[in-house]
This record gives sequence, structure tokens and C-alpha cells, in this order.
Amino acid sequence: MSLRLKLVLALVALSASATVVVGVFSYRTTSQQLTAQVDESLRDAVGRLADRRRPDRDGDRFGPPPGGPLLGVRPGDRNAVTLRVLDADGDVLGGPGTADIAVTPAAREVAASPQRYELYEDATVVGDPYRVLTSGVGGGGGALQAARSVVENRAVLDGLRSRILVAGTLVIAAAAALGWIIARQVTRRLEQLTAAAEEVTATGRLDVQVPGAGTDETGRLAGAFNAMLAALSRSKEDQQRLVQDAGHELRTPLTSLRANVYALRRADRLSAADRERVLDDLEGETEELTQLVNEVVEVATDRRREPPTEVVVLTPLVERVAARSAQRSGRTVEVRGDGSEVLGRAPALERAVANLVENALKFDESGGPVTVTVAAGRVEVADSGPGMATEDLPMVFDRFYRATAARSRPGSGLGLSIVRDVAESHGGTVFAANRPQGGAVVGFQLPQVQGAPAS
Repeated sequence: MSLRLKLVLALVALSASATVVVGVFSYRTTSQQLTAQVDESLRDAVGRLADRRRPDRDGDRFGPPPGGPLLGVRPGDRNAVTLRVLDADGDVLGGPGTADIAVTPAAREVAASPQRYELYEDATVVGDPYRVLTSGVGGGGGALQAARSVVENRAVLDGLRSRILVAGTLVIAAAAALGWIIARQVTRRLEQLTAAAEEVTATGRLDVQVPGAGTDETGRLAGAFNAMLAALSRSKEDQQRLVQDAGHELRTPLTSLRANVYALRRADRLSAADRERVLDDLEGETEELTQLVNEVVEVATDRRREPPTEVVVLTPLVERVAARSAQRSGRTVEVRGDGSEVLGRAPALERAVANLVENALKFDESGGPVTVTVAAGRVEVADSGPGMATEDLPMVFDRFYRATAARSRPGSGLGLSIVRDVAESHGGTVFAANRPQGGAVVGFQLPQVQGAPAS
């Protein structure tokens, strides 16, 4: 069963249920009100008959039941109230035109009862419905009976029932038509969404657009689907660019490796110094290739296996990185830090700081110290090197970007891009600038944990 048909059937079912409830309530309420009006007229008639009781009235004497004689009144027409008197045994004492209404056992009990109470019953006389009231006089002295035809009431109720049925049918038909229109409007965009998903599955294209984005649920779903496709398209483009850039960067060390391997094939013609140089080149290119592969893998995995975030004190983390870098390079790495605390992943932050320090050590050939400053969630790495060209500053954090002056140096061009990814994943920003006194300053700014010292 299609969703459109389910929606139509649901609307029809709800409309039918509401119509039935309203119709039954209206019918029962009207029936109760009409019955109450008839019962009230019967009580009034019985009360008037009781007030007119007089003994020994000629033509109206029905016998002397206990408690005195009672009177019967002949009705003037069919819709008037018919009255009669019952003795203690429930036999009819008087009341012309009332013989067709049978006295029920329950009415005889009322007539013989020592207590006064009323009994309402429904009866049928010659196919016509009647409402009958039996009112006991108490003390076993018989009862007064009043009856009235309810043909008109039944006619009113029959007409009401017919109108309810007609109205219900019209409501259900209107609900079905309206439900079909609404279901068509709702499912049309779902069908477009399904067609777009099937097209993406069949063709692999991510530039498919689903029309009908709006503020309702299906519109928001279409908008979310378009946003998802756009994100997937950007991710695919990033992957393709990563592969292309990585391939481009891998060509240089691979070419050098091939040249060195070719040279080693003629090792018998090489001097000892040339062989040592070739082996050193092989070792260096192998290390650079390993570092490049590791960085490409780290960028491609997009931190899927990173640990959960925690409060990290930046200065001790920077001091550990500085100690390792100083030991490897033999250079001085100074740390100036405060008690800044950030919410983040310590391994990722440590890698970002290490990349900044290694980058400064590589391009600063002055031999002077590299300074790392931590203040209010800001990490700055300053060197005394040649600095960076003004046109290179906006692009130093792009993947695989290498300035013209740096292309002859080893490196993958991924170190600073990893710094940017780490900073942005922690809600921070990166910066790069030249120092007035010479050299460059590169780093990142992270939001501090609330309550951390400002300086």
C-alpha cells in the first residue's frame, strides 16, 4: 500500500469517526430532549387529573377504588394525552378510547404498591408508538395512567438520522478528496526525493538537486538532502584533490629514489664518497616519503580515531614538544607560558604545536632560538629566519602549498594544513605574520575553558 493511499485512508477514517461521534451525540441528545418533553406533558396531565377528582360525578364514576373515585378524560385528538384510571388490581376503571393500551405487569405493581411512585414505559398501539406514564396514588389505591403518541418524535428522529447519514457521506467524500490533494502534495516531494536518491545510487552523481525545499517537514527533508549531497560533493572533491596533490608530492621523492637506485646498480664504478652520498640521499628520501605518507593518512582519516575531548593545560604540553624538538635538532626552543586551559584533544594539539616548531626550525637557518609563547589560549611560534613573502601569507595553511623559496627544501606541505585542521576542529583560528625585527610568527588561537586565567 502506497504512502499516498495510507494518508487518504487515515484522513477518511478520522473524518468518519468524527462524523459518527457527532451524529450519535446529536441523535441521542435530541431523542432525550424529545422524550423529556413528552414525559413532562404526561406528568402535567396526570397532575391535572388528580386535581379534578370528585366523587359521584355523573358519567365519570368508574367505581369506588380505595381512597376514593378517580376520573378519566377522553382525548380530543391523536396527539393529545390519553388518561385512564387503574384500580388496585391494575384493571382499567375508566377513560374512553384507552382500551388498546395494555396494562403491563409493572404497571399493576405500581397500582397495588403502598408507596407512590411513577413508571415510564413505551408501548405500541396499532403500529403507532406511545409513551405511557403510570403514577401510583399510594396505599394500594390504584394508579393514574397517561399515554401520548410519539409518532411525531419518531418522525423528527428519522429525519435527523437521514440528515446525519447524508451529511456523514458528504463529509467522508470531502475528506477523501481533500486527503487525496494533501497526500499528493506531500508525497510528490517525497517521490522527487526518492527519484533523486535512486539517481545518485545509479549514476554516482552528487550534483542532483531536489526541488521543493521549504519550512514544513518534507521541505526541510528536501533541504537537508540537498545539503547532504553538497557536503558529499565537497568531500569527494577534497578527496580527489588530496589524491592529486599527494600524487604530485610523491613524484619528487620517488623520482629521487629511482635515480639513487639506478646509481647503486653501478656501485662498482662509484667512489666510496659517492656511495655514501647516495645512501644518505636514499635514507633522507625514505624518511621524507614516510613522513609524507603518514601526513596524508592523517589528513585522509579526518581524525576518526581521535580520543574524546578533555581539559588541556597548554604550557606543559608545549614544554614537552619543545624538549623533544631541541633534543632532535640541537637547537634552543624557549617556552613562555601562562596557565591557559582549553577543551580539546591533547594528542592533536601536541601534533599541531610540533608541526609549528618543526616548521620554524626548518626555515630558520640563523641558529638562534625558536620561541614559543602561550598566553590566553594563544600559541605563537616565533623564529629569526627570513620570514615569508607577503603573497604567501594567505596560503601557508593550504594543503600541499609550498612557497617558492621553500620548494627546494624537504617537506610535504601538509604540516601547517594539519595545524589549521586541528585549530578549527577545536573552535579556534590560525594566523601567520612577519615579525618587525625579522623572522616569522605562526600559531593558533583557541577558546579558553571558562574560568581560566586571562593572562
